[in-house]
Amino acid sequence: MADSHLNAAYRPLHVPPHPMAGPGYGKRSASGQRPHTATDFAHLPLREAAIAAYIDRLPDGSDISVKTLAKVLPYGQCALRTALNALQRAGHLRRGSEHLIGADSARWVTRTWFSRTAREDSWWAAFTTGGVPEDAPPARRPSRSRAFILLAALGRTAPSLSLSAADCAALEPLAAVWFDRGATEPEMLYALTAGLPTPVHRASSLVRRRLTDKLPPERAPQVPPAPRPALRVLECGKCGAPGRPEALPGGACAECRGVAAPRPAALPPAHVRARAAEARAAAARPPERTRA
Repeated sequence: MADSHLNAAYRPLHVPPHPMAGPGYGKRSASGQRPHTATDFAHLPLREAAIAAYIDRLPDGSDISVKTLAKVLPYGQCALRTALNALQRAGHLRRGSEHLIGADSARWVTRTWFSRTAREDSWWAAFTTGGVPEDAPPARRPSRSRAFILLAALGRTAPSLSLSAADCAALEPLAAVWFDRGATEPEMLYALTAGLPTPVHRASSLVRRRLTDKLPPERAPQVPPAPRPALRVLECGKCGAPGRPEALPGGACAECRGVAAPRPAALPPAHVRARAAEARAAAARPPERTRA
């Protein structure tokens, strides 16, 4: 039953791809989400679950405004606006702005962040300050090391230095030291292939000798600058008013939640009468004239 409602929001195969927003706008996936499962949105009402499942499948940059969603989903704009607000209260959605710094300019862009994993208000507050790490694709470990690959390719630069797999494995630790000391592939290739004798009787012995004798000195490590956290501001999902994360529980401001703002403390009556008397006295006092 639930699966049928979730699939109701999926586009048929013959429908054109979902529209993309302008560059820099549209859907943005939040970081640290768990892998997709069939029960990701089972805690939501059926309509909200269907809409959330559809948005979750869209790529980043997709236009998920109410007007665009109404053109591709079987719901009206009013129903979609209500559903998006419900996703916001459930911790799946936040609206706001992000400060982007480019090569020659800086600008604020509107953001709509979506998280398959429901988040607490405290998580979204940390997200606005960069306290939550962004997702990074897992690094793929090569089957061979950088040093082994360079040694195996020596024969392409100098055919007389063609090495066997056993030679590359034996010389790999020596070549790895070069990379540990900051050497680059072109530097190593030049050191190993420049001024070769003719003929080369034992390529592995010559390469071993050059890797040992021409080993560069250790270089001071270069510490990359720490990345600046993204500057983000959350906004009320109903009226769009910006505010601090703690003032927007569930993504809505106090006024939109129907919470009355605290009134300022009233002044004592005696204090009010004294200030009024001072104002009347100042108004009745004739202006002072200055002599030329």
